[in-house]
Amino acid sequence: MSSVTRYRKAGKPHQNRPHSHGGDCCSAKVEAGLALADAQRHDHAHDHGHAHGASCSQEHGHDHKHDHKHDHGHGAGCSHHHDDAPARVQLGQGQGAKRSRLQIQAMDCPTEARLIEKALSGMNGVVALEFNFIERVLLLQHDLPNLDDVKRAIAKVGMQAVELGGGEHAAAPIVSTRRANLLLLASGLAAAAAEATAWSLGDDKPAVAALALASILLGGTSTLKKGWIALSTRTLNIHFLMSVAVIGAMLIGQWPEAAMVLFLFAIAERLEAMSLSRAGEAVRALMALAPETAWVADGAGWREAQAAEVAVGSRVRVRPGERVPLDGRIVSGHSSCNEAPITGESLPVDKGPDDGVFAGSINGNGVIEIETTAEASGSVLARIIATVRDAQAAKAPTQRFIDRFAAGYTPVVLALAALFAVGAPMAGLLPWHQAIYSALVMLVIACPCALVIATPVTVVSALASAARHGLLVKGGAPLEMAARIDTVCLDKTGTLTRGEPRITRVLPLAGDSEEAVLAWAAALDSHSTHPLARAVLDEAAKRGVAIPASAQVSELIGRGVSGQVEGLSLQLGSRRLAEEQGALSPQLKQTLQALDVAGEGALVLLSGDQALAVLAVADQVRPEAAATIARLNRLGVRTVMLSGDSPQVVTAIARLTGVGAAHGGLLPQDKLRHIERLQQEGKVAMVGDGVNDAPALARADLGIAMGAAGSDSALETAGVALMDDKLSRLADLIAHARRTARVLKVNIAIALGIKLVFFGLALAGVASLWMAVFADVGTSLIVIGNGLRLARKVQA
Repeated sequence: MSSVTRYRKAGKPHQNRPHSHGGDCCSAKVEAGLALADAQRHDHAHDHGHAHGASCSQEHGHDHKHDHKHDHGHGAGCSHHHDDAPARVQLGQGQGAKRSRLQIQAMDCPTEARLIEKALSGMNGVVALEFNFIERVLLLQHDLPNLDDVKRAIAKVGMQAVELGGGEHAAAPIVSTRRANLLLLASGLAAAAAEATAWSLGDDKPAVAALALASILLGGTSTLKKGWIALSTRTLNIHFLMSVAVIGAMLIGQWPEAAMVLFLFAIAERLEAMSLSRAGEAVRALMALAPETAWVADGAGWREAQAAEVAVGSRVRVRPGERVPLDGRIVSGHSSCNEAPITGESLPVDKGPDDGVFAGSINGNGVIEIETTAEASGSVLARIIATVRDAQAAKAPTQRFIDRFAAGYTPVVLALAALFAVGAPMAGLLPWHQAIYSALVMLVIACPCALVIATPVTVVSALASAARHGLLVKGGAPLEMAARIDTVCLDKTGTLTRGEPRITRVLPLAGDSEEAVLAWAAALDSHSTHPLARAVLDEAAKRGVAIPASAQVSELIGRGVSGQVEGLSLQLGSRRLAEEQGALSPQLKQTLQALDVAGEGALVLLSGDQALAVLAVADQVRPEAAATIARLNRLGVRTVMLSGDSPQVVTAIARLTGVGAAHGGLLPQDKLRHIERLQQEGKVAMVGDGVNDAPALARADLGIAMGAAGSDSALETAGVALMDDKLSRLADLIAHARRTARVLKVNIAIALGIKLVFFGLALAGVASLWMAVFADVGTSLIVIGNGLRLARKVQA
C-alpha cells in the first residue's frame, strides 16, 4: 500500500499529530545518524505514534522530512606553487585557545606559505597555521599575549601582516601600485634599450651592461631580494631559481637577456596576480550578498545596527528591494523573496508570517518584519561562504598528488641542470659557455608553476560557480568524486516525491456523488492537522466543496476517526477499520487491490458495515523527476531507488520516473547493505533529505542532501548539499563535476607538455632564457584562464 504519512521537510520541525486515522502505518522508531565513515553522529530517534490509516506503509528508517597596502614587489600575485605547503600546518604543542587572523597581501601561494611556516616554526606559543590564499589571510592558532613577535617574524621574510578583527572582512588584494607600475615601465624601456644597443653595437659594449643594470635596479631588485630570502631560509622557490639564472647570465656576459628575463618575469607576475584575483572575486561576490547593517526594533522606533552585532531573537525590518540581513522568521507582513543567492532559484518565493527567510535573499514589494534565528556568522549564507572560501584547506586528491610531484620535480630538474652544465662540456658535446647557458634555462623550467596552480584555480572557480547555482560542494574531494560517480541511489519520499500526500481519486461505492462523500470525509477531518487530513481538506477546497458541521468526533486509535455528520454516523480510516466493521465486501476488496497495484493508499469512508467510498491517496512525484532520471541515464549514470515504503509503491514510482532499479521495504541497515553491494561495482552516491539518511549518506562514496537550505544536519553530514528542493540540480552537479574534471586534466596536460617541450629544447641548446620565462608564465596564464571558465556557469 502507499506510504501516505507526510514526512517533515528538511529544516521544518515535526509536529505531533494527536488525531489518528488508524491503519497499517506502523509506529516507526527511526534511528538516524549512525556513526559511519567520517559522518557526524546523530543518535536521534523519532517515535511516530500518529497512525493515520490509509493502509500506509511507513518508510522505515526515513525521518519525517523533514574564514594594507603593501609594496612587496610581488604584484600581490605569485602563483608559483613550488612547495608542498599544506593549507593547514601543525607547528607546536598547546591548546591554541586563541585564534587570530592576519591579512598578508603578498601571500597568495605556497611559496610564501613555506617562508611564513619556517619563520614561525620555532616560536613558542604558535600551535597551528591555516593559509587562505584566496583572501590572503593567515589563520593563527596560538597561546600568545599579542601578535607583535609574529608580525616581526613575518616581516623578516619580506612580508607585512595586518591583524583583522573578529567580524572584519579581508580587504581586496592589491595587484599593484602606481609607483610600482612606473618603475616597471622604466625597467622595460631600459631592458629594450639594452637589447637594441647589443644588436647594433655588440654585446661587449659598456653601454649594454649599463642599460641592463639600470633595468635590473629599477624593476628586478624585488625578485633578487626574495631570492636572497629564499637562500637565507634554505627554501627552494621560483625567486631563488630566477635569481640564480639572472646572476648566471650576467656572469657569462648575457647582460641584455638577464635584464629582459627579470622584466618579463615581473610582467608575468603582474598578469598572474590579475588573473588570480578573479578566483577570489567569486568568493567576495558571495560575501557582498549579505548587508552589513540591519534596521532593528529599539523601543518604539527603529535603529540601524551592524548585522554582526544583532542578537538572535531581535526584531528586524526589511523594506522592499532590500536584502535580508540575517536568517529569520517573518512575524509581520507579506512579500516575495528572491532566494537565488541561497538556492539558485531565481523565481521569487511568496512569504508570509511564520515563513523562514535567509540572509542575502532580496525582499520583493512588501515590508516584512522578521525575528532573527541565527547570528550573522551562523546564517546559511555565511556557511556557504565559509565552505567555498575554506575549500582549499581540504585539498582534492589530484592537488595532493600534484603537490607531491612538484616537490620532487624541482630538485630533480636542478640536479639534471647541474649535471648537464658540467657533463656536456666534459663529454665534448657542447662548449662550456653554451652548456652553462642551457643549464640556466633549465633552472627556469624547473619551476612547476602552471602545474601546481592548475588544480586550486580550477577547483575554486568550480566551487564558487556551483554555490551561485544552489550547489554547495564541500571542497575539491567531493567535487572530484562527483565526476567519478556511476551509480546514484535515491530515497523516495521527499527526493523523488514531494513528501506531501494528495487525494488522487474519490471512488463512491454506494451511489453517492464524489462531492458528497468528500464533504463527509472533510467534515470528520476538519479539526485535524495530520498530513492525510490535510490532503482531504485540500481536495475539498480544490473542488469547492462545502464542509458540513461534524459532532462527536473521536479517534479510533490506530484505525481512524468517527463522528456524526448530517445525521449520519460515519467512520474514516484504513482497511483494518473496514475489516473490523465487517464492511470488507468483494467490491471494496477489488477496489483496494486495484489501488495496491497502482501504488496508491486508501482511506475508506464507512457507515456502520457499509463502505460508502474510497479516497485514493498518493505522494506526488516531483514534476522534474522523470526528466532528471532521463538526463542521468544520458550521462551514463545508473539510478537505484532505496525506500522503506512498500514494494508496490516503490515499483509504481520507479515506473513513473524511469528509475533503473527499485527496492522497497528497506530498513536503514538494508539500505547500507545495498550501497555496499553497489560499491563493489563502482562509485556510488546517495541522495536523501532527512536526518535519518545520514547513515546512507556517510556510507556512500558521495553523500548528497536534498533541500538543505534549512537543514543543519544535511549541511554538516553530506559532501554535497542541493540548497533548494529541485531534483534537477542532481544532474547539474554530475555534469558540472565532469566538466571540471575535463578542464583539470587539460590544464595538467598543457602544463606538463609545454615543460617537456622546452626541456628538450634546452637540452638541444635551442631554448633561450626569455623563451623559458614565456613558457613558464605563459603556461600559468593559460591554465588560469582555462580554469576560470568554470566560474561562468554550472549547466553543461
